[in-house]
Amino acid sequence: MTQPPSYPTPPAGGPQPAAGGVAPPPGPHPQGYAAPPQYAPPGYAPPQWYAGPPGPPPPPPLSPSGQPLAGFGDRFLAWLIDTALATAVLLVLYMPVFVVLWWRMFSELSRTNPDDTLMEPDPGTFFVEFFLPLLLLQLVLFVLMLGLYWLYHVEYLKRGGQTLGKKLMKLRVVPLDPSRTLDRGMAGRRWLVQYLAASLVPGFSYADGLWQLWDKPWQQCLHDKFAGTVVVKVST
Repeated sequence: MTQPPSYPTPPAGGPQPAAGGVAPPPGPHPQGYAAPPQYAPPGYAPPQWYAGPPGPPPPPPLSPSGQPLAGFGDRFLAWLIDTALATAVLLVLYMPVFVVLWWRMFSELSRTNPDDTLMEPDPGTFFVEFFLPLLLLQLVLFVLMLGLYWLYHVEYLKRGGQTLGKKLMKLRVVPLDPSRTLDRGMAGRRWLVQYLAASLVPGFSYADGLWQLWDKPWQQCLHDKFAGTVVVKVST
């Protein structure tokens, strides 16, 4: 009987590569090849500089009494409301006087001679009847404005620490020292710096109002520093 041909035993590790070929990777496999490595589904690897999700915002700065300090925007809006209110009151009081005065001046300047030519105004009459009353009216307006501002920003403010503008914006002026209460002296010093000094010194009002932006830690304007007060945010 004829014996089947014998084949050489393949070397360990699988068949040898043919000439110019590459040997398959070693390892157990039905065909003599190692199975490819298995990997888990790739996940997102955050960059090294990523610090995680943003945390809660930092708490607002507090006054010595523990109340949150008022921001620049709220204080500016309260000032605009108070200024608009004061301007409206002055216009109501003095607009009729200005209208009558200017109407008289217009009538005097439009007077004509019998030949329909404009009559030359007398300089002395013009000064006595128009220019001098106008100067006196401006002086009275300035004094009345100071009086109204004193009543509003001192007498009214010291009662509860709020003007109408601050009440609408939910702000209150309180002493920097929590053991003290707001009095006429503090409110008066605030008024002297905020309104009287600002009206006499050019550019002072801008420095006074903007001082809060870099003042630490109480975010005070210059009139707050002079009076020993801070402005806080309240619920009512």
